[in-house]
Amino acid sequence: MQISGLHLLLTYQCTLECDHCFVFGSPGRRASMTLTRVRDVLSQAKELGTVRWIYFEGGEPFLFYATLVTAVEEAADLGFRIGLVSNAYWATSREDALAFLGPLRGRVESLEISGDLYHGSEVLGVHVRNAVSAASEIGIPASVITIAPPEATAAPSASGQLSSGESAVMFRGRAATTLVDRVRRRPWQEFTACPHEDLGDPGRLHVDPPGYVQVCQGIAIGNLFQEPLRAILARYEAKSHPIAGPLLAGGPAELVRRHAVATSDGYADACHLCYEARLALRERFPDELAPAHAYGAEAVDPRLS
Repeated sequence: MQISGLHLLLTYQCTLECDHCFVFGSPGRRASMTLTRVRDVLSQAKELGTVRWIYFEGGEPFLFYATLVTAVEEAADLGFRIGLVSNAYWATSREDALAFLGPLRGRVESLEISGDLYHGSEVLGVHVRNAVSAASEIGIPASVITIAPPEATAAPSASGQLSSGESAVMFRGRAATTLVDRVRRRPWQEFTACPHEDLGDPGRLHVDPPGYVQVCQGIAIGNLFQEPLRAILARYEAKSHPIAGPLLAGGPAELVRRHAVATSDGYADACHLCYEARLALRERFPDELAPAHAYGAEAVDPRLS
């Protein structure tokens, strides 16, 4: 498995609590990655030899600004290309946006700004525009992530219904409870493939503050603060993984069949069925269905699992 990108969830804390957030970011979340742990991740990524991109995201990574700036500097010095994902809460004016982004000039190659109806008010829309304008001025490539309303994306014939630049809601995490009632449900037997992730050869991995390495949020293959990333990747065999294996073989429908998960009358999309099945299986597969944060629960053990 050749991993070219690592996405570091610098924190689960966020200024917002969006309905579509699949990592349950919110102001009340406390799990965050220390600078020492960021350095550990970067060192392991460098040792791996294949990682080209490091993304810092969350939650809202700019909430821990000093850590973020130092992490970006050190990652760039190690030769990684750097991307950031933010809601631009800090861009209260163009001048403020320039002040926040200035120390990142020449290091960040991708700034993705979340901006849509889930993020609240028109005020936040102004923040997004300020951030994009400031990034353009200092030479940081910026784009806006927009998630379409669920009604426009969950129909079987959704292809072509999205406006340019919009992405579909994935009905997992918080969206599995807050948004599913706004769309038509479909029989679970229809969801025979994972439409978003290549679980056998993902190319990128997600690492959260406790260190869980995830091929998709909430599907863990190890913890790099307990076992080296190189060893985790060498050990990972997707077909034998109790969650990834069934998903590869026949999507969420096969996950349900193989583990005899009880189903309901219908599901909004493949992510919805997969997420509900994984919720039901967490006690059986606690190491693979981690961290707790991806399922809406705060960690209760010292590893912040």
